[in-house]
Amino acid sequence: MNAPARIAELERQLHWAQLKIEALEQELRQRRIQQLGPRSETLSNLQLELLAEVEPGATHDEVEAEARREPITKRERKPHPGRKQLPEHLPRVEQVIHCASCCGACGGETAIIGYDESELLDVEPARYFVRVTKREKRACARCSTVTAAPLEGRIVEKGLASDAVVIHTVIAKYSDHLPLYRQAAILEREAGVEIGRATLDGWVMRVGELLGPIVRAMRQELLSASYLQADETPVPVQMHDGRGENHQAYLWQYGKPGGETVFDFCLGRGREGPRKFLEAWEGILQTDGYAAYDDVGGPKLVHVGCWAHARRKFVDAVKVNPQDAAAVAMVTRMDALFLIDRDARERALSAGERQVQRQQHADEWLREIREWCLRLSREALPKSALGQASAYTLNMWEKLRRCFDYAEVELSNNLAENSMRPVALGRKNWLHVGSAQAGPKVAAILSVVESCRRLGVPVKEYLAAVLPGLNRRTLSEVANLTPASWSANRV
Repeated sequence: MNAPARIAELERQLHWAQLKIEALEQELRQRRIQQLGPRSETLSNLQLELLAEVEPGATHDEVEAEARREPITKRERKPHPGRKQLPEHLPRVEQVIHCASCCGACGGETAIIGYDESELLDVEPARYFVRVTKREKRACARCSTVTAAPLEGRIVEKGLASDAVVIHTVIAKYSDHLPLYRQAAILEREAGVEIGRATLDGWVMRVGELLGPIVRAMRQELLSASYLQADETPVPVQMHDGRGENHQAYLWQYGKPGGETVFDFCLGRGREGPRKFLEAWEGILQTDGYAAYDDVGGPKLVHVGCWAHARRKFVDAVKVNPQDAAAVAMVTRMDALFLIDRDARERALSAGERQVQRQQHADEWLREIREWCLRLSREALPKSALGQASAYTLNMWEKLRRCFDYAEVELSNNLAENSMRPVALGRKNWLHVGSAQAGPKVAAILSVVESCRRLGVPVKEYLAAVLPGLNRRTLSEVANLTPASWSANRV
């Protein structure tokens, strides 16, 4: 090989080595950002190196404090919004503080001329008590037949806890993410009552079993809709097979924006889960890029993508390299798409009016986004954050583009993701599902609790109204007891 060719070859190798180093540096920064917390993307590489390697024991709070440090400059302070008013729906309990009836200056009698009022938020601690129920028994004087007053339906028949205590246990676990062992400790501390975790778990599983028919009715309502969003999240399950390890199962969630949502428990993450749930449904399904959602439903099912996921990939590229103008520009272009919908919400436009606004502004931006993704896919390393973001957007392009073809479709799957947040919070507290048989019951409770939250239905009031005697209801009655139907019927 002659000298010029040798030099060209070395320059080519040097160029690719530099690109490889850049890709490895990006990967290292991403891992440090994940390790040190969400605030750490504002730190420099040197700060990350010091925190990750020189100070490996740095806490998350210390990282956040370091990330928030700013130059010492005088900042303009926003005016204080004033004292917050307490909600009008809370009951008011008045306390009158009397002053002296004699004047302190001359000794004369004083008269009330008014009051200075102030409001404080107060609370009455929970009071545990034993409810004693006496069923009246009567005997017929003529034939000696004995009759007794019938018992009302209860959630846990022959149990020691009232319906209110059982419902409180369920809500504390799945709305407030308070695991059962903590609830048992609170009961013993506050009421002096020792109730085992197995008993509490039995109450919860009984509620999940009773809610099964309601959730099946909710599923039928969902499948009558023309547009659904779906997402999935892992959940550890105890298998009791002697291995001593949890099995990673999944909760699949299907919801209608502005309506109910249903969780489906599956032991795996394969296509069988959504295929079984959706059966021959032929509406519009919005998901992320997970391949298991492909080839499900009926032949006319339309699959649309999520722009928030595409944008998130470019945000990750900006976190890795805040000076990357191409990545910043892509985030800005995608933000412009979301601004169209935000403006429509602020102006309270209908879905049709929003669609007209999308068509007026989005086409040019979509064309520009795709052209830049094609360009970046050729220039950036495939394994770099920017290369992966471009590849994801191009792979999902047809599904992303379809978001603008249907008036009712949102640009993102964030509503479905937000419904998964309680599961993630709970998972950190109750750690795992007790068994594979318990999975569907847990999914049923989560379906009702999350649907009530979405619809603004008071979950405690709802459960107290539908659970007692639910096992004696007919299927036609159960269909009218879903959170949406119950809320509509009580207005």
